[in-house]
Amino acid sequence: MHFLWGFWYPALRSEQVRRHKLVRAMLLDVPLVLGRDAAGKPFALRDVCPHRAFPLSFGQFDGTTVECAYHGWQFDAHTGQCRTIPSLTEDSKLKCERIYAGSFPCEERDGYVWAFMTNPEGRAVNEPPPAPPELPVFSASYKVAHLYADLPCGVDQAIIGLMDPAHGPFVHQAWWWRSRRSIRNKEKTFEPIPDGFRMSPHAPSANSAPYKILKLLTGEPATTMIDFVLPNQRFEQIRAGRYWLSSRTTVTPIRRDFCRLDFCAAWNILPWFPVVSFIINVFGPRFIRQDTEVIKKQVMGLQYEDRMMLIDDADRQARWYFELKAAYQEAQRTGAPLQHPMSGPVTLRWRS
Repeated sequence: MHFLWGFWYPALRSEQVRRHKLVRAMLLDVPLVLGRDAAGKPFALRDVCPHRAFPLSFGQFDGTTVECAYHGWQFDAHTGQCRTIPSLTEDSKLKCERIYAGSFPCEERDGYVWAFMTNPEGRAVNEPPPAPPELPVFSASYKVAHLYADLPCGVDQAIIGLMDPAHGPFVHQAWWWRSRRSIRNKEKTFEPIPDGFRMSPHAPSANSAPYKILKLLTGEPATTMIDFVLPNQRFEQIRAGRYWLSSRTTVTPIRRDFCRLDFCAAWNILPWFPVVSFIINVFGPRFIRQDTEVIKKQVMGLQYEDRMMLIDDADRQARWYFELKAAYQEAQRTGAPLQHPMSGPVTLRWRS
């Protein structure tokens, strides 16, 4: 398993990052210290002082600079440039402005503080990063919900579990959902998109309870479209007449053996009646718990077998993910354009 660099990752939820407070986080095995400047703009530094490797998160922050608690070195909160070294005498030839703590571009979107993970050291890059991911919305007024869960596994395992279409009747059984008796043939068309692939717009599964509820509430036929985009994002858009629901799920590597799932949803479906909020905030955590329990048990097996059998067609999305990841890494190494593993639309068939 290798981390993908050169992407935005959600470091923390917005409410966890407060003004004049320093908070620790970990992304891709890199320790971070985050905070907000005097204007409320978030920042992210590598949580290691370049002097004696003391964690900067134990220091002080005045709204502009982060001060190391060990020797008082001060660093610009956004650039990481050293501003002050208290132990220097007037005749010292050391130019502190040439010293940098690692820093990472930082932006706030959709209730998360995102860090652009350039490289493990937080070295500056020549080109500004692209805009951070943003959840698509389709009207001015809508509701929002957030869910999250810690996953005790590597990011690859979690991501291919996220896109697995065949485990539902076995892992997510419940009286209100589905059972093995509801298994039926599925046929979906997929197409390549930049850095990912798309399950083309289609009528939702007939054995999916939330879609049945949506059709009952709106009286409109529903369609759904699902995208996977590197490094870790699954987008789903459900449309039924003027009503819509848009969601994004990210699986973020914290360490090589630990990651975090973040789910963000927005919708305008009957905002005066909290049925969608109830489904997301009551059924959603149950779904996540069921998947988390499966992952914990799967990790036990992966201690003894580091290879997984991926079959067509139910596991083709997992294979595309690994091929996309390898293609991205090769493009980064050579500077050549990414060679997408899909040459055009593909129809997959499975039972679930």
